[in-house]
Amino acid sequence: MLTPDQVHEAARQLHRAEREVRQIRPISLGRPQIGFEDAYAIQKAWLDIKFAEGRSVIGHKIGLTSRAMQMAMQIDEPDFGTLLDDMKFEQEEEIDASRFLDPRIEVELAFVLKEDLVPADGTSVTLEQVLLATDYVAPSLEIVAARSHRVDPDTGRPRKVFDTIADNAANAGVLLGAQHMAPRETDLRWVSALLYRNGTIEETGVAAGVLDHPAHSIVWLADKLRSVGETLRAGEIILSGSFTRPLEVRKGDVFHADFGTFGSVGCCFR
Repeated sequence: MLTPDQVHEAARQLHRAEREVRQIRPISLGRPQIGFEDAYAIQKAWLDIKFAEGRSVIGHKIGLTSRAMQMAMQIDEPDFGTLLDDMKFEQEEEIDASRFLDPRIEVELAFVLKEDLVPADGTSVTLEQVLLATDYVAPSLEIVAARSHRVDPDTGRPRKVFDTIADNAANAGVLLGAQHMAPRETDLRWVSALLYRNGTIEETGVAAGVLDHPAHSIVWLADKLRSVGETLRAGEIILSGSFTRPLEVRKGDVFHADFGTFGSVGCCFR
C-alpha cells in the first residue's frame, strides 16, 4: 500500500495537471505497490483539495460498465468518481475545449434521485429500490478528460485501472437533456441513442450495454459507497455508464445525441 504522503502527493500532482492543463505520467508508474484502496484514497485526497477550494458534490459517475471495457482493463467490476458543481454544463452550451485535458464525449443515462438511496434491509439495495428512489432519468453526455496520459509517452505503457480511479474516473463534465423519463414506466434497457459529431453519425448504442440494465450500476455504486459509510443522496445526479465508444473532442466540434422519443442533448466546443 501507499503511504499517506504518497497518496497526498499523487493527489497534488493530479490537481496541478488540471490547473495547468498539462498531463502527467500515469500515477501507477513508479508506484508498483498501488492497489484499488490506494487509488480511491488518491481520488478522495484530490476531492478534499477541491472542497477546500469551495467545490461541492452534485452527484457521481460510474465507469467501466461494459463487458468489453472491463476485459480490456482486466477487472470484473466498474469504477466510480464524483461530480462537482463546476462540472455541470447547460444543454446546447458552448464549452471552452481548452480547459480540458484529452477530452472525450460519452452517451449515458443520468438518474436524478428524489430521496436518499438506503437499503431497506440494511444489507443491499435492489434495482426496484433504485427506480423508486429516482425522480427521473434524463439523456446525458459526459465529458471525460484524462489528467494523466492514457499512454505514457516515455515508456509506451498504457495507464492502468488504478490510474483511472485515482483520476476521479476521468470525469470532467456532464450535460443533461431537458426531457425526463419516468424510471418505472419505461424499459430503460431498450433506450437507444445516436451520437452525431458535426452532423455525421459516429456512434450508436443501447442502454442494456450497461450491466444489462443501467440501474444495475446504481445498485453497484450504492453498495460500494455504503461499504465506506457513504450514501447516495436526494437531488444527486448519477451517471450510470456509457453505452457508446468515447469520441475525441476537438475545438469547433458540435455534438448531438438523439435518444428518439426520449429526447436529445447536445453541446459545442469553441
